[in-house]
This record gives sequence, C-alpha cells and structure tokens, in this order.
Amino acid sequence: MRRRSLQMIYEAGQGHPGGDLSATDILATLYFGVMRYDASMPTAPDRDRFVMSKGHCTGALYTALAGAGFFPQAELSTYLRPNSRLNGHPNRTYLPGVETNTGPLGHGLPVAIGIAIAEQIDRSGYRTFVLTGDGELQEGSMWEAAMLAGHRKLGNLTAIVDRNRLQQGARTEDTNALEPLADKWRAFGWEVVEIDGHDYAQLLSALDPPASPRAAPRCVIANTIKGYGVSYMQDKASWHHGVPSAAQYAQALAELSGAADVGEEDQA
Repeated sequence: MRRRSLQMIYEAGQGHPGGDLSATDILATLYFGVMRYDASMPTAPDRDRFVMSKGHCTGALYTALAGAGFFPQAELSTYLRPNSRLNGHPNRTYLPGVETNTGPLGHGLPVAIGIAIAEQIDRSGYRTFVLTGDGELQEGSMWEAAMLAGHRKLGNLTAIVDRNRLQQGARTEDTNALEPLADKWRAFGWEVVEIDGHDYAQLLSALDPPASPRAAPRCVIANTIKGYGVSYMQDKASWHHGVPSAAQYAQALAELSGAADVGEEDQA
C-alpha cells in the first residue's frame, strides 16, 4: 500500500505522502482485519462505516479502497488527473466506499458522530470509525463533537488519532500544544487507549469488536511517524505535502520493499 500510494503521488506530481505513510497501517488494519463490509454492496445498511476526517490523505485511502474491491486497482493510475474519480479529497458522489466528503479539517468527526447517533437510534448494528489527524484536533468543531459523543455514550464509535506530532509546516506542540491529549478525551467522556500505530497486533487489539457493548465512545491514540518507511521523509514536516524527485522515488521504493522497482509496481 505504501509503495502504491507513493507511486500515485509521484506520477500525479502532487499529494500528501507524509500523512499517507503514517496512516497506512491503520487503514490496512481497518479494511483487511476489522471492518464489516461487502464492496459489491457499498451502501448495505448493516455495513461498518469509515470516515477519513484527514481527507487530504487520499493516496492511502484510495489504495485501501481499491485493495478492498470498491473499484478496480487499475483506476489508481488516474489519481488527480482530469475527470478522474480519485480527487485530492474524497467525494462520495463519485466513489463507492466513501461515506462523506472530507478535506476541510474539523468536519469528519462531527459527521461520524451523526452516523453513530443514527445507529444508536435504529440499532442497525454497525460500527463507525473515523481517522483524524492530530493537527486537526486544533479545530474547535472537533471538541464540540467529542463532547456530544461522550454525552450520547456512543459505544459504537471509534475515533483514531494519527498522532504523528507534525502538521503542515511545524510540530503540533509548537503550533498549538495538544498534550495531555489522552486526558482531554477522557474529560469529554471517552474511553482512551494509546498504542503504537505501526504495530498490527496493537491495532487489532484496539479496534476489534469488544466482547460486550461499550458504554462510551473509544479514542485510539495511534502513535505514528510521519513519512513512515522512507528515511528522508520520516518525522519531517516538509513532507506533509510534496513530490519526490526521480532519485528520491527510487530510493523510497527500495527502502519500502527491497528489490521492488517501478515495473513490478505497474503489474501489481
């Protein structure tokens, strides 16, 4: 998934590789190990819902959706091109598997909470997951929504924070400090777990269905590394967005997969 999303960005000449790479393990766990869905029936009432609140990280999202069968993997090569369904921000009117349009930060969590409230009312049995950026938590709308979710005791809702500690241009703690982050979520009535966001065992443990219904929404603070897997991108705010040069791209593919090359990637 990392190789493919990086290829999409390189060929398109634009994108957000740092956040794509930090979020990949979270998305892989959700789509291929946790969520209940049938890609052939993307609007089935009992499907689990996923909202990509950090909507700029579409390289990772589209790679997951294509791998899950929501649309042909060959379509990934159209990323950001004219008339492509694969926009820079996900659009539910174009693409199956996208629950809501996101991009302006601070919108995805409120929408996900509305979806979770709907399940609480009609008891359809689905779970709702939302992935937020940590810089996004500087938006006031996120905390208004978090307060409501705690008040409604939305045990069917899981918010995952991609806690890579970087946002566009700077570190989150230098821009508008978030810590003590776990305590803030707990103060709003959430159950909180903190994990290594690149460890699949920890991700599965945090995201798998609970043995019994939860009495509160769950926040999973997934500690990640921006640009994970590519040495020159890791923990660098400058790779929030950007495109690698040809030499950097070749290095990234080598670091991500050893013997991989572009030809193999085209066949994938």
